[in-house]
This record gives sequence, structure tokens and C-alpha cells, in this order.
Amino acid sequence: MLRVPRSSLGLTFCRGKATRPTSGDDYQYMQRTRIPMLHFQPSLPRLPIPALEKTCERYLAAQQPLLIEEAFRKTKDNVDRFLTTTGPQLQQLLKAKDAKNKHTSYISEPWFDMYLRDRVPLPINYNPLLMMNPDARPAYNDQLVRTTNLVVSSLRFMKSLRAKQLEPEVFHLNPAKSDTHTFRTVASMTPSFISTYVAYAFKAFPLDMSQYQGLFGATRIPETDKDRIYRNEDSRHLVVLRNGNFYSVDVLDEAGNIESPETLLARFQHVLSDNRPPAENPLGLLTTENRDTWAKIRYHLSEIGNEKALRTVDSALFCLCLDDSRIDPERPIPMIRNFLFGEGNNRWFDKSFSLIVAKDGTAGINFEHSWGDGVAVLRYFNEIYKETTQNPFVHPGLQPKDSSKSEDVVWFIEFKVDDRIRDGVIAAQNHHNTIMDSLDMNYLKYDGINKNVCKQKRISPDSVMQLGFQLAFYKQHGKFVATYESCSTAAFRHGRTETMRPCTVATKEFCETIERKQNPASAAELRQLMDNCSAVHGQLTKDAAMGQGFDRHLFGLRHTAQSNDIALPCIFEDPAYAAINHNILSTSTLSSPALLAGGFGPVVKDGYGIGYNIQEGFLGSVVTSYKPDRDGVEFVRCLRAAYEDIAKVLNESKPTK
Repeated sequence: MLRVPRSSLGLTFCRGKATRPTSGDDYQYMQRTRIPMLHFQPSLPRLPIPALEKTCERYLAAQQPLLIEEAFRKTKDNVDRFLTTTGPQLQQLLKAKDAKNKHTSYISEPWFDMYLRDRVPLPINYNPLLMMNPDARPAYNDQLVRTTNLVVSSLRFMKSLRAKQLEPEVFHLNPAKSDTHTFRTVASMTPSFISTYVAYAFKAFPLDMSQYQGLFGATRIPETDKDRIYRNEDSRHLVVLRNGNFYSVDVLDEAGNIESPETLLARFQHVLSDNRPPAENPLGLLTTENRDTWAKIRYHLSEIGNEKALRTVDSALFCLCLDDSRIDPERPIPMIRNFLFGEGNNRWFDKSFSLIVAKDGTAGINFEHSWGDGVAVLRYFNEIYKETTQNPFVHPGLQPKDSSKSEDVVWFIEFKVDDRIRDGVIAAQNHHNTIMDSLDMNYLKYDGINKNVCKQKRISPDSVMQLGFQLAFYKQHGKFVATYESCSTAAFRHGRTETMRPCTVATKEFCETIERKQNPASAAELRQLMDNCSAVHGQLTKDAAMGQGFDRHLFGLRHTAQSNDIALPCIFEDPAYAAINHNILSTSTLSSPALLAGGFGPVVKDGYGIGYNIQEGFLGSVVTSYKPDRDGVEFVRCLRAAYEDIAKVLNESKPTK
């Protein structure tokens, strides 16, 4: 048996625990990629502009289950007219603009502009939440220990990103074939301009990484009519919020190196031990306001002598929120609410992302959405979770030690306030409280269906989840409504997302059939309908991921008309177009072993926001809604009943294909 000396493992042992090196590149960088980080970027395919006829065909297919026969006939007439009049002209203009901007995608600029122009508050409306699973080792969930570990890993991720040493983001369809040494060797030796196509031969699909630059040192600055994104790549500090108070904490030294774990431990301990009372005027509440309202107050803040304080917040690498709350595993909703929007006094929702760590070590990410989608955030989320739970730098019992004077590296950010600011904070608190009081949040965990069950029954897990949402709403309201499911188009250069429309003719037929009281269908008949739903859903998923949905294309055509002073075509004036974009069921899923729960708010007043995932042992959904417009408790009751019905069909039948 070969014995490996302890020193050759790069580990030392302290108090019986293996500790990692805290100097040199092994500490400074999380990854040192073999394939250059942006190696695939030049050869990523461009997001296609679908054929106008196919987009119209897909649009009508999505409208069909939502409209009565007469309304559908009118919509079809509008679509036919669009195809023979203004549509081709707009398509030509869109393609011409796209041809002049080959560095990006046709959707990137207008989609980014849409986010920054919207004036609604960020919490609930835009900022999503990812809540992290706890560390399996209780001692590592100590707030100070977990905070320091998460920050160290975050900084290592950031430094790897900025040095372009992160492994490229690649979706491995067959990991056994492509997530290998051979693939990395071949890919690294392939010229960039063809590397993506070589990866395809391995069933590996490189993803766009242009959004990653928005993760660190960035803030959305409120301005009237349209916000802007501020970025700073030279900052060395975090902004830390505790009890509504703001602190600047240096985490990099003057050379840009990550401070040692002992040093960071000491600095966060300094913040946690500060007995300063809760902020009298918690300015974080201002970031919960309408964007124009906040823009005017922020301008006044700057005018009365807070330029330096605001610059310190804006330029911070990210926001660290240290909360005093604790999670009840039997009642997770209060903590999910707190992390998603909370009372607003210990948040700065404008930062690119906020790392939140509660008193019991429960951690999560709340991120601003305009700069990017879930791909970059989830990668960061997964990497720091994996490292901190498997190979952390801080162990219980490590003694804090900081050679710097605390007042030089940790300092309280003092804001000057006047009556206008005080009144603004009070108004923001009242507005936020009104929204908080009206927002209902409910959680479903159902263990009758899971990934393994779907695999055994040979059916798509996502189609099962989505079918449950359709059946639940039909049980509750007896009708079908516009449904949004987000799908990433990151396989293309500067891709964002495409909308999938899970409410289909197939799901409508299944729901009506299974709820039919007279002449009930057999399990075999229902399974046939369910398999049809899954097949249609699979095709919609493929179309969306390949940039062949209809929503973004129509959005681009509409934007083209507006930007060229062309009268809006009848297809966009049709009430059916407004209705299908009034997404009463807004759904999104993220699959990750690091994820405890994910959530976001409804996108319309009378809608449901459904963050969902399906795990090895159960499926789960966090459902948000506004009272009294929707009854979230009843919807979740119907959702459980829907999955029980679906499970019964799966258990009593065999796949039809």
C-alpha cells in the first residue's frame, strides 16, 4: 500500500482537523482552469431569429387553450394579417440590425433596457432568492464560521473569475464522455474559433459567460426613467449590514490578495460584536421604493454630503447581510420570506447580489436581476456551497487574528440625514409593509413523486411538475390561464432567457379528462394523455433552449416597430396578446444539491409566483401570491391534490411509448 506523506497533500493538521494552505495561489484561486475561461466564447453560435411563419404558428398554438373559439378566430385573423402586411417588414428590419451587431444577440439590448426602465420596486417584483442547504456538520453553521467560509470561497471564486481561471461553463449531456481529462485536453488544443463545434462532438454544450462580469463590484443605480449599472473592479471591501447599520470591511489587502481566514474571522467578529443599537433610519429601506421615488431621494442623499458613503456601498464587491433570525425546519416560510424581501431594513436590494447569513448559519443569495439571469448566480452559489461544506478554510475553534488596526479596515459607514430623508425612510417602510402584509407565501413538499419515480415511470420530471400547476389551477378556478416557464438560452452568445408556454392543448385535455365526473377515464387513457403532455412539453423545451420560442421574437419585433416609429401591428393590439403576457402562473426552476428553496414574487397582481424543484426524494414548490387577489393556501391544497391524482395515474399505468 502506497503511503502518501501528509505534507504532499497540501494540508496541515490543527486540533485534529485538516486545514488548507492560506498563502500562495492555492489560497487565492478557487480554480486554475486547463481550458481558458472564455475559450469557447468566440465560437458560440448567435441567437437565431426564428422564421416569422414558425413564430406565428407557435404563438397561435399557445393561444389556443386559452381562448374561446370566437376569440381564437379573431386572433388568428390578426396573425394572418400581420404575416401579410407589417410582419415581413419588421422581420427584415430586425434581421438587418442583428447583422450589424454580430458581437451580441438581437434580444440582449432591448431586454436589458426593459429591466432598467421598469419603475416598480426591486424586492418581490424582480429580485429572486436562492436559499442554501445547511452544512451537515452543526458546528460549521455557527454564524461567524459560516460567514467567513462563504466569504473566503466567494473571494476565491471572484479572483478566479477576474483572472479568467474559472472553468468554462459547459452543459455536459453525457458527463461520462465529456466531463473528462480527454475532453479538456482536446478542447484546450482546439482553436477558439471552432472550439464550440468540437465540444458538440463530445455532447458538451459551452454556455455564454458574458454575464459573469456583473457578479462582483456592481450596483444598480436608480435614476429617473431608466436606471444604470455601476461597476468597479478595483474595490477591496464588502459592505456589511447588521441591524440596519452599514459597515465597510476590507477583505483584500493592498496588493489585491485575499486576507487570511484568521484575519477575516476577526473582522466579521468585530461587526458581530459591535453593540451599536439598530439604525434609527435604516436607509436600506429606500431600495424597496419605486425606482423614480428612490432616484430622487438618492440624489438628495448625495447633495447633503453622502457621496463618499454611497460610493463605498456602490463599489463594494458584494453586500453581506448578517441577520439575527433563525429557521424553523418545520416552518421554513418565515425565513424564506425574510430572505426574499424581509422588513427591508437590513438589505441593499440594488447590489448585484447580497449574501445573507442568519444567526443559525442559514444562508442565501438575493440578487438584482437586470444584469443577468440565473446561470452565473447558480454557478457561484453551487461553487461556494460545495467548497464550504466539503473543504472549508475555517474550522470551529480557529482563533481570530488581525494585525491591522480595526478602525482602518472595518469602519462604520455614517450617513447624514435630514427631515426629507427621515420622511423618505418612513414612507418607504409604510409602502413596504403594505406589500409585505398583502403577500402570501405557501410551501408544498410532496414525496409521492420524485426524480426516481419519474425515471422509473419514463416521464419528464419537469412536465410532471408543470402539469401539476395546470391541474391545480383548473381544480381551483375551472379555467386555464397564461403560464410562463423560464428557459435559458445561454447556449448562444449573449443569450438571456426564452419563455416556454406549458399551458397547451395537451395539458388542457388531460386536466378536463381527469376532472370529468361522468364516464371517468381509465388509468391507461389518462396515461396516454399524460405521455402526450410530456412529449409536447419536451418539444417546447427543445425549441426554447434552441432560441426557437415565439415570445422573445415577438418582443423584438414589437420593439423594432416602436424604435422605428412604425404603428403597432394589429397582433400587438389584440387583447389576446395582452392576456398571454399577463402571466398569472409564473414559474421557474433551478436544480441543485445546494438549494434548499428558491422563490420570487408574482409578476402580476392576480398571479402566482412558483419557484419549484424536484429532488431525489420529493418535489417542492414555494408559491407566492397577493391577498385578496389570489388564495395561495387553496392553490397549494389543490396542488397537493393534483400531484396525488398524477401519482395515482403513474402508479396504475404503464408508459404508452
